[in-house]
Amino acid sequence: MILLCGIKSEPPLAMVAAALRAIGAEFRFVHQRDVAQYAIAWRAGAGGVTGELRLGRKRIDLARVRGLYTRTMDDRILPELDGLAADDPARRHARSFHEALTRWIEVAPGRIVNRAEPQGSNGSKPYQAQLIAAHGFLPPPTLITNDPAAVLAFREEHGEIIYKSISGVRSIVRKLEEADLERLERIGWCPVQFQKALAGTNIRVHVIGGAVYATAIESTHVDYRYANRQGGRTRLRAVRLPGPVRARCVALAKGLGLAFAGIDLMRTEDGDYYCFEVNPQPAFSYYQANTGQPIARAVARYLAGA
Repeated sequence: MILLCGIKSEPPLAMVAAALRAIGAEFRFVHQRDVAQYAIAWRAGAGGVTGELRLGRKRIDLARVRGLYTRTMDDRILPELDGLAADDPARRHARSFHEALTRWIEVAPGRIVNRAEPQGSNGSKPYQAQLIAAHGFLPPPTLITNDPAAVLAFREEHGEIIYKSISGVRSIVRKLEEADLERLERIGWCPVQFQKALAGTNIRVHVIGGAVYATAIESTHVDYRYANRQGGRTRLRAVRLPGPVRARCVALAKGLGLAFAGIDLMRTEDGDYYCFEVNPQPAFSYYQANTGQPIARAVARYLAGA
């Protein structure tokens, strides 16, 4: 039995479900919007982790679960709970169910994509950068500061630079332009990450188990994720990485404890590979839709034990 946890219409989850159907694997959705009908009880002891998950009238022996893919949203903002007080029974039930489910996922046997604990490195970009460097990838020249003078000195040394958040919260990567210097003093309230603007090709690498799918991105914007909505263009194409780089990506994902990872690289004109970060919950559907790479099938096969 395989469980898919999250919102069943969300593209990555829906694509993995379709791939599981295609290979004939048994699975069930833990659809968050139906949480009012759900219950879970489990225990860990000498005999391992045992318990039961109730999805409406369906009862699942947790000992039968061999694979799980989770992309859960924050249950506190589920539409079904909108407008309810913090102590409303429906809201309290949703919170207690999700807490119990999350804790079970951390100790459940089988193939879990991904547990919460190893995803923690993405919450601090500086910390994750050290782990990335330890696996042999080059980090871009980086400055983290709340001192405007340090930023100007860094810019003088490296020329064109970009800036972004140091937390796990998604931010738009931008170049530091002349107009930005007028508000540079604002970083005094919050440290910001600055990096040398590298020239080359962005590559998103999806690693699932030992499978590797690399996508080269050509864009008119620094942050290609937002190019289309900002009037620009982005083109994606599947590429094959050199063997050593491919192996390094697999080792990096494994070293971070991630069964599934989205690794952001840049290949410079000199053939060097820099690594910006590792996403522990990659929304791969965008890349698969634009390249035809069978990423969802690889996730499905991994969950099924292939």
